[in-house]
Amino acid sequence: MRKYFGTDGIRGRANGVITPELALKVGQAAGLVFQRGEHRHRVVIGKDTRLSGYMIETALVAGFTSVGMDVLLLGPMPTPAVAMLTRSMRADIGVMISASHNPFEDNGIKIFGPDGFKLSDDVEREIERLIESNLQTKLAGSTDLGRAKRIESVHARYIEFAKRTLPRNLTLDGLRVVVDCANGAAYRVAPETLWELGAEVIAIGTEPDGFNINRDVGSTAPEALVAKVRELRADIGIALDGDADRVLVVDEKGHRVDGDQLMAVVARSWQEDDRLSKNGIVATIMSNLGLERYLGGLGLGMVRTAVGDRYVLEHMREHGYNLGGEQSGHIIMSDYATTGDGLVAALQLLSVVQRQQRPVSEVCHCFDPLPQVLKNVRYGAGGEPLRQDSVVTAIEGARQRLGEGGRLVIRPSGTEPVIRVMAEGDDRDLVVRVVDDVVEALRKVAA
Repeated sequence: MRKYFGTDGIRGRANGVITPELALKVGQAAGLVFQRGEHRHRVVIGKDTRLSGYMIETALVAGFTSVGMDVLLLGPMPTPAVAMLTRSMRADIGVMISASHNPFEDNGIKIFGPDGFKLSDDVEREIERLIESNLQTKLAGSTDLGRAKRIESVHARYIEFAKRTLPRNLTLDGLRVVVDCANGAAYRVAPETLWELGAEVIAIGTEPDGFNINRDVGSTAPEALVAKVRELRADIGIALDGDADRVLVVDEKGHRVDGDQLMAVVARSWQEDDRLSKNGIVATIMSNLGLERYLGGLGLGMVRTAVGDRYVLEHMREHGYNLGGEQSGHIIMSDYATTGDGLVAALQLLSVVQRQQRPVSEVCHCFDPLPQVLKNVRYGAGGEPLRQDSVVTAIEGARQRLGEGGRLVIRPSGTEPVIRVMAEGDDRDLVVRVVDDVVEALRKVAA
C-alpha cells in the first residue's frame, strides 16, 4: 500500500491533504530520485486553473530548487502537453498540478519521468520513502541551489505538436466545432489548435477564475455543450476535462459519444490504414461488452486491464499495442503521446469525419452498447464495506443472476472514498435490479 500516491498521482483536498508542506517534500523527494549524473538537472511544472495551483506550484519550486534542480514553469497547460514537453525539453522530471475532473476544492500532483511516462509503482514507493525520511540532510549546498523561470513559448509548441498528428494536407475547413474546455488547462490551446486547422470554432468553458473548473462544463458535465451544439447546429461538440487528458464528443444531433465509440472509430480507421501495431486494442474492465463484440467482428481483439489510464498504458508498452483507452474518454495513442490526450483524440476523430465526409452521428455509431448501469456509493474514511458478509453475499448473488451473458464490476475509486458498481448485459431490467441490489447492500453497511 502507498500512503500518498493513488491511481493517478497524489490527489486530495487542497490545503487539507495537498498542503504546501507536502508539496515541498514531494519536490525534494522526487528531485532527489531523478538526479542522475553530473549534468544540471531540470524539471518542468504545468498546472490547471485551480486557485490552489499557485500555492502548490510555489511549494514545489521551493522543494525542487532546494535539492539543486532548475525549474521551468509552464503555467496552465494540459497534462499531455506537460508529458510531451518533459521529453521535448530534455527535462529530468515533469510535474502536472491538477485534480483532473474533480471540483476546484481538490488538487493533485502528477509526476512524469524523463521519458514522459507516469511513474512506476516502485519509483512512487521510493519517493514516498524519501518523503518520510529526514530530507534536511539531503539538501543542496548554498552554491548548488536551483533556479526557476517561467517559459512563455510552450503553448505554440504544443499546438504545433497536436496539428502534426494529422496528415499534412488535411484541414478542418467547413466544420463548425463547439469546444468546451471546462474552464481548465486547455482553455487557450484547444480553441486555437482547431481554428488554425481551419474549423469554425465556438469555445465555451474558456473563462477560468480559479473556482469554476469543471463546474457545469467539461466532459463530466456535457449538458452545456449539448445545448450549444443544438443551438448553433454545429457539426460536432468536443468536451475536455480540467486537465484535458480525456474527451467526450457530442454529435450534430446532440447525442453523446463516449470513449468506447471513439476507440472503435480509431481502431477501424487504423486497421484500414494498416497502422495498428497489434491486432487489437487495450481497454479496461469498464468498457462496454458491445465494443468487444464489435472489434471481434473486425477480427480485432480487446485486452482488459484494471481501471486507470496508467494500467492501460503499462499493458500497451509491455505488449506492443499503440491504441488503448477508457470509456471515460482517456484515449491513448502511443504513436503520438505517452498519456491520454483529449485534443489529439478529438483530432483523430475529426480526420475520419473529414475523409469520409459523413456526419459525426454516422461515423461514431459503430455499435449499439449493451445496457450498462453504473452507480456510486460513498462510504466513511477507513471503512471497508466490501469485506462485510452481507455485501459479499449480494455480489455473489448478482453475478449468478447475470450469468455468462453479462458482467458485474465492483471497484473502489482510486481517488475518493467511493465504491463504483457497474453491471451490463442484454436484459436492461435485470441489469438495473442487480446494480440496485448491490448498491442497497453497500449503503446499509456504509451508513
